[in-house]
Amino acid sequence: MDHEPFGPGREAYHAHGPFAGVPVARPESLRPGMVAILGAPFDWGATHRPGARFGPRAIREGDYLDMDGSRPHLTARVDPLRALPVVDIGDVSLIPGYTERSLGEIERVVRAVAEAGAIPIVLGGDHTITYPSASAVADVAGAGDIALIHFDAHADTAETHHGQLYGHGTPMRRLIESGAVPGHRFVQIGLRGYWPPPDTVDWMRAQGMRSYFMADITSRGLPTVVDEAVAAAVGDGARGVYVSIDIDVVDPGMAPGTGTPEPGGISGRELLDTVQRLGRELDVLGADLVEVAPHYDQPADITARLANRVVLELLTGMAVRRRRVG
Repeated sequence: MDHEPFGPGREAYHAHGPFAGVPVARPESLRPGMVAILGAPFDWGATHRPGARFGPRAIREGDYLDMDGSRPHLTARVDPLRALPVVDIGDVSLIPGYTERSLGEIERVVRAVAEAGAIPIVLGGDHTITYPSASAVADVAGAGDIALIHFDAHADTAETHHGQLYGHGTPMRRLIESGAVPGHRFVQIGLRGYWPPPDTVDWMRAQGMRSYFMADITSRGLPTVVDEAVAAAVGDGARGVYVSIDIDVVDPGMAPGTGTPEPGGISGRELLDTVQRLGRELDVLGADLVEVAPHYDQPADITARLANRVVLELLTGMAVRRRRVG
């Protein structure tokens, strides 16, 4: 980053302060074992409702507690923000409308975090940002050597969107085609609706992707599906896992503030429990939370508040794991 993470000179949609009041840091100050929250305020890959560029700010502000850098979890009995420890390096500086340049900048910053031995938690932004973020983590950990668990209503495996390679419907295909994450190490949870078309679903199966539809969750139960996702993520010698969470995996009755709402998703409670479980049971090398578009979230800000807690539950699980395994 070429300026201070927060303060004067930021675009109007950038965050005003750090997540939960954790310490502010710059990428060059990161050390192994730290967790670095950063924002990727990018939404020029959206094909339906824009506005996710305001997501990083809304997620950080979706909290009623003191901004004191402390969140002791009632049941896990750990304060993840201090146990890990967690810092916030602000939002990546992007130029609206310049897609490839922006994706390159996101990749550069996330790679700097990973190379420092820290774990990046990226606040989106639309789902396009997973391509540079997960690519950077894979580059550092070993291309093809990490697994990816993807929560979403949509597969995001289109060959192109409106003739463009980069958009929020294409990042998972780009990751597989680039070799960053092979198809057999890809797990998707919560897919539903009427997209993508059959030829794209056939391509997904040919890559060895494990895709769990809401029909699977309804018939078999989410815990069973997650059992299989965890087994896939730790199997076959994977070095760790990247977790990508599109907030539209949750039913829009509980998360309306998103760009492409799809009825019939999981509950907010199910997502919170599941991400904490993943943090406890897997070696999380990086994560993102995307598609929070707060302008569709009024008046109660329930999507931003849920997203804030999703981040905290993932961090809580990671802190419990670190306490257990050292």
